[in-house]
Amino acid sequence: MKAYRELTKQEREAELAACRAEFEEFKAKGLKLDMSRGKPGEDQLDLSQGMLGPLPGYTSPGGVDCRNYGGLEGIKEVKDIFSEILELRPEEVIVGGNSSLSLMYDNVAANMLHGAHGGAPWSKQGDVKFLCPVPGYDRHFSICEYLGVGMIPVPMTPDGPDMDTVEKLAATDPLIKGIWCVPVFSNPDGCVYSDETVLRFAGMKTAADDFRIYWDNAYCVHQFEGGRPVIPNIVRECEKAGHPHRPYVFASFSKVSFSGAGMAAMASSESNCEHIRQRLSMQTIGPDKLNHLRHYYFFKDSKGVYAHMEKMAELVRPKFKAVLDTLESGLGGLEVGKWNSPKGGYFVSFDAPDGCAKRTVALCKEAGVVMTGAGATYPYGKDPRDSNIRIAPTYPSVEQLTTAMQVFCLAIRIAALEQLTMNS
Repeated sequence: MKAYRELTKQEREAELAACRAEFEEFKAKGLKLDMSRGKPGEDQLDLSQGMLGPLPGYTSPGGVDCRNYGGLEGIKEVKDIFSEILELRPEEVIVGGNSSLSLMYDNVAANMLHGAHGGAPWSKQGDVKFLCPVPGYDRHFSICEYLGVGMIPVPMTPDGPDMDTVEKLAATDPLIKGIWCVPVFSNPDGCVYSDETVLRFAGMKTAADDFRIYWDNAYCVHQFEGGRPVIPNIVRECEKAGHPHRPYVFASFSKVSFSGAGMAAMASSESNCEHIRQRLSMQTIGPDKLNHLRHYYFFKDSKGVYAHMEKMAELVRPKFKAVLDTLESGLGGLEVGKWNSPKGGYFVSFDAPDGCAKRTVALCKEAGVVMTGAGATYPYGKDPRDSNIRIAPTYPSVEQLTTAMQVFCLAIRIAALEQLTMNS
């Protein structure tokens, strides 16, 4: 079929009627399909089931009794795993509980109350703000909104955030204190930051001496096509550029082992880490070291992690293929949407015609397919174009995904045809 905008009025009306009739058939099936969050499916979680067997002992190879207090920053063995993956020194890594989101929240909250290491409390400096690449991760935005941090959207490009905009804003406003970044397979559009982008982040001038980069490297081992992306190390590059305390790096095993029982880590300069340790000593008696030990015995080292993720890729790859194939067969040539084809990460980013995202998500819900809310990829849940929709392929089966995406494609077609009819 030719592009919808090229159809005559009569052709559009006939196509809309046909789409609505097919949509009603899907509604009659009573579907209950959930694509609302980027959760691992049971098949992916089963890969880590061996971790739940008996431990060979409760004392780590380094001599720590993991049943007891202590070990504020994690046992040495898992610090070594994260330091290998992040290509940093163990002294620059702190391993916490199961959630990198908790580490990010705590860090922003601590800086609001007490200041970034060497600076005054952010909350006492005025109406502080973060730069927020869009489309982006809704939970980053929720942290800012909850803690009263203003948000300034910055457009994404295939190479990462629009650095001309980032540099201009950061250099002129001392109340801009940070930026959220997902540098590898970014959420949701799957891009990998270019070398130039990373180097510009490291060397850029900022009006705030306590400006911080929140480098959420959540998907650094989550490739399912091709080799692992290699980008400059933000900690080393900031060090070279004379800004050693600028980056906070975060990583997580939430989608590597068990989402509710993985491990999370943060990394930064040794001086920043010492400052964070002081805070942690007031906050906790230490993370779950038995869980750390389980992960160590299961993975052993970073090579074990990479081998595990190759198995994960075999399970995830067909799910992304099902989404992309159905989008192409259902929407190809109609010019009613654009989507990315990621090689890793957890999402497919879809851009509907302006003004169609909310209507599309609502139609999907009518047919029993739950999507991430329209607008979620923008601060305050407000997409100014009402266009972007995040598709999460990992949780349903391939069969369920194919059905869900057929419903999605119909919803897009209906929303686009309704809009064209209204505007004609």
